[in-house]
Formats: sequence, structure tokens, C-alpha cells
Amino acid sequence: MEQSRIQSVETPGLQITFRDVISQGPREKLFRCSVTQLSDVELWMLILGRGSKSHSLQAMARTLLELLDANPEPGQKQLLELEGIHTVRAGMIQAIMEVGRRRYSFGSPIEGPADAFQIIRHLGDRKQEHFLCLTVNGAGHLIKLHTITIGLVNRTLIHPREVFAPALDDRAASILVAHNHPSGNLVPSQEDREITERLQNAGDLMGIPVLDHIVFHSSDFRSIL
Repeated sequence: MEQSRIQSVETPGLQITFRDVISQGPREKLFRCSVTQLSDVELWMLILGRGSKSHSLQAMARTLLELLDANPEPGQKQLLELEGIHTVRAGMIQAIMEVGRRRYSFGSPIEGPADAFQIIRHLGDRKQEHFLCLTVNGAGHLIKLHTITIGLVNRTLIHPREVFAPALDDRAASILVAHNHPSGNLVPSQEDREITERLQNAGDLMGIPVLDHIVFHSSDFRSIL
């Protein structure tokens, strides 16, 4: 039987084959590397499997990720509003997220900023700054990860009321806050330090201490406290 030929596109000094193109996909990257090397978009591309008639697989994964960044626990109605997400896919997404929540997030020990970084590092590649609050119980274990704001982090947007509201709902004994620096520069700004001091003062008054404030990107972090 004649073997199927692999098409190629030639330009002066460069030849790109179809195999070269597909080798860059998340499935092939997973085979070559560890699953930890895949971005959030690539992981959701693997889970979703294929795109729709009007949206590529990558576009669908990015749209889903934007929803999850804004609302980590979307309902089925919100998922079904996304292009290409039907009832079966929505149920699969919710099931996968629930399994992950039960086994790998809730109850994780938070003994220091390094433990917190392992929980939030997947957000380090975001193009916008995400301000996060990790609520911690009396035994020093994670209760929940909350996204407080998405966008420019400054004192006018980060109000103690918004940060401590989920801590009160979770009956947290303490919190740890963090935000990513899309630039990759981990040096805390003066505004970062002022936000930290403001949250510390509020936490002391409420009896919910701020354990740390982390500045991070996908490969490293820096503690402000």
C-alpha cells in the first residue's frame, strides 16, 4: 500500500512539514515533556479535544479560561453560553474541576509562601494582573483560592472589604494574598508594599492575619513580608 505523503511548504532555506506543525500541539508536547510544562490553555485544549465550526480549539480554550479566571466555579448555564460548549462538555468540565478541587486543592497545607506558589503558579502566565486571596483554616490548610480582581492592581481597586469578604464567608483563620507581574519583574513596587500594609492593618483589626503577600510569575515568586 502506498504510504501517504506528508505535505511540505518550502521557502528559501526553510522547509516546514505537516508533521512539524502538529508536533507543536499540546498532545505532542505532553508526550515530549511533562504535563506540568503545559499552559492552562494547552491543558484545556487536551480536555476539550476539538474545536467547533466557527471557533478553533485554541480559541475555545482561551474563552473558557477567561470565564474561569473571572468565575472559578461557573454554573452549567454560564458554560453553555460559550461557543462550542454543549451539555456533555459542560458536564465534563464541571466534573473535572470538582475532582481537582476535592483531591488537590482543598486541604493543601500552607506552611509558607512556597506552598502557596505551587497552588497559584498556573496563573503566572496571565497577561493581566490577577489579585488573589488564599483562605487558610486554623490547622494551616487551604480552604479556597479566590480571585479578587483582574486588571491593574492598585490601591483604589484593592480594598480590604473585597479581600476579607471571602475570608469571612470561609470562616478563615488567616489569609495569604498574591498577585502576578506579567512583566516577569518580581521586585515589589511601592504600591505593592502600601497595599500589603493596608491589608495587614485590616487583618489585625479583624483577627484574620495576613500571612504573606506574594508577587509571582509562572516560574518564580517573591515574598513581600
